Amino acid sequence: MIKKNNKLFPSIDPYNSGYIKNGIHEIYFEQSGNPNGKPAIFLHGGPGAGAGGVTRRFFDPKKYRIILFDQRGCGKSKPHACLEENTTWDLVEDIESIRKKLEIESWLVFGGSWGSTLALAYAQSHPGRVSELVLRGIFMLREKELQWFYQYGASEIYPEAWQGFLEQIQEHERSNLIEAYRKIFNGDDHEKKLSAAVAWSKWEASASYANHNPEAIKSSTSPEFALAFALIENHYFVNKGFLEHEDQLLENVSLIQHIPCVIVQGRYDVVCPPITAYELSKRWPEANLKIAPFSGHSAFEAEITDLLIEATNNFIK
Repeated sequence: MIKKNNKLFPSIDPYNSGYIKNGIHEIYFEQSGNPNGKPAIFLHGGPGAGAGGVTRRFFDPKKYRIILFDQRGCGKSKPHACLEENTTWDLVEDIESIRKKLEIESWLVFGGSWGSTLALAYAQSHPGRVSELVLRGIFMLREKELQWFYQYGASEIYPEAWQGFLEQIQEHERSNLIEAYRKIFNGDDHEKKLSAAVAWSKWEASASYANHNPEAIKSSTSPEFALAFALIENHYFVNKGFLEHEDQLLENVSLIQHIPCVIVQGRYDVVCPPITAYELSKRWPEANLKIAPFSGHSAFEAEITDLLIEATNNFIK
């Protein structure tokens, strides 16, 4: 069993924050920790979840210059829930815009779930700007991954939570649930759209912890959060992550093989099952795959938190 010694670092406030305007979007970013410390950027999940201040706490604030940002359409970025000019490659260039604005030569890139997808896309686009990678709950937007969580697979493990996700869709449209939700999200019925967004968000939150976490479920169903989270996720999933082909990130590992990397994966991760992390590690034997044997998907399960902080600590030794 993993010893749970690495607790989240104490809460801190940003010492600097602002917006970068890229096209129609205004991207919120912030800095905390040590202004002269090792630069690290945190890439949140979803897409559409927003960073949240607690994510600063994966890094030693005495040693790291911690950069967070809210991806297009979510968190403090504006406009809220906007899908226009919102693709993986737009986000990659937002990250570069922040790096250039902050005059950072290279930085540690930390991403979990969708954040791991974006971290891989960014690193493969700008390998010279990434000093290390810390990845969690690997997700590469392949069809089998989307089908597993949004059509059939995870539904068999969390049947009571799945029922709430299913009930939003009429029976004759249930053969393609991602597409059925897209029709609702693109429709004019605001009440139905909001109800579907809450159901979408609740489904993911319900499956994200090995042990039931009612607080996580409650926070995921606040209307403002759910609308951005669900609409943006669905937009990315319908468009297959805007990748050239579904194995793009896996096949381009050679571009980043030289970058030190730690991959943290929950054994019982139902949202992003371990097979994806395993496939990545087989392509990338230099990366250090660490399995949390009693954990699910969330970065805030004790074992996973421990391994993530162990990784960030080790990269400053």
